[in-house]
Amino acid sequence: MTRRSHSITIRDVAQKAGVSVATVSRYLNQNAPISDEIAKRIQQVMDELDYVPLRAARYLATRKTGTVGLLSFTIEYGFFGPLIAGLEAVLKKSGYNLLIATYPPELSGKVDPPLGPQNTDGVVVFSNTLDEKRLAEWYQAQFPIILVHRTSPAAIPIPCVNVENRSASYKIVEHLISAHDRRHIVFVRAPGSQEDVHCRELGYRAALKAHSIPYDPRLVIGGKYDRKLARQAMEKFLSNNPPLFDAVFAGDDDLAASVVSALQTAGLNVPRDVAVVGFDDQRFASFLVPPLTTVRAPTEEVGQAAGQQLLKLLQGHPVEQETILPTEVIIRQSCGCLN
Repeated sequence: MTRRSHSITIRDVAQKAGVSVATVSRYLNQNAPISDEIAKRIQQVMDELDYVPLRAARYLATRKTGTVGLLSFTIEYGFFGPLIAGLEAVLKKSGYNLLIATYPPELSGKVDPPLGPQNTDGVVVFSNTLDEKRLAEWYQAQFPIILVHRTSPAAIPIPCVNVENRSASYKIVEHLISAHDRRHIVFVRAPGSQEDVHCRELGYRAALKAHSIPYDPRLVIGGKYDRKLARQAMEKFLSNNPPLFDAVFAGDDDLAASVVSALQTAGLNVPRDVAVVGFDDQRFASFLVPPLTTVRAPTEEVGQAAGQQLLKLLQGHPVEQETILPTEVIIRQSCGCLN
């Protein structure tokens, strides 16, 4: 029975491949030439033994890089500006530089992430950027990791920083129902299978249930399209003889902006005909026409908390397993309020 990968050592690989430890080290670090035949033999043995090089342990035993990574599947949207600012501000005070890289989840298992034990002292991982197998490998290698906008997998106790999603989503949908008598509410999901998306949908459903409003799956849009296609998805919904609706809860402010644009192009008035609310309170939210009612998520504080937790790990101090930051409903005009 083959031992688990994290108990296999470089000496095991060298012995089975019939080469020296130094030769395996040269192959792993690619710092000296070796023949193609020997390289192929070493890789074949590594595959057979399921050997995962503990680069972090070797590298950190000699010297630090002075850098921390932020790894995300995208940094395209305005949401990431405050997150990065908060993270970088904390790290700079302790003399660390911040490296940022994107890594689409579909590359997991095919291409190594651009940031990790090979070039940073620790990494902040956004949402579902890394799969559980990679997280487990890094955790077993004692590589410092903090998750943001995602809880830790059950068997891997990695510290995480999140915002309160479900109760805030409940409150903002409840506001549409109680304050504005909107009872046919569309939920526009953000793309992908992010934990935030799921929690916000749970809050939406809970608010409907509390007011005895049946859940209608026809009023849930999205989940598979890119945010760039959000407007097209809303236009398609409007053009396909949709069920009665009088409000939209968009899973984030980028989606809300696309929804408002599509509704106005279709000749509908926001909020008279259709109320629209969002989530995050991005910097542009108050400048939309009408200004967007939304949930204020403390995105910059998430970055700060993640940086503080990662520094504790780097310094060998105990950390909180989960940090949940509070959110707040911000009332503007897109829901029908006059303030």
